[in-house]
Amino acid sequence: MKIINIIAYILVIVGAVNWGLYGLFDFNLVATVFSGARAVGSIITYSIIAVAALWLIVSPMITDGVLWLRGREAR
Repeated sequence: MKIINIIAYILVIVGAVNWGLYGLFDFNLVATVFSGARAVGSIITYSIIAVAALWLIVSPMITDGVLWLRGREAR
């Protein structure tokens, strides 16, 4: 699950940067890369980022409140 959490964090950061660019400069990076906000690539990207965000919400619930980013260490 460690790699899934890291990938999810990266995707959520990409989404946050995109929203920041859009809010500050009215520039949608994803829409620019895929030639439109409703292009298939943009919709897929937005959907993957949304699933990553949902994963980061649900993951601690299924792992007893721990979001693993490193290997399990002895306590």
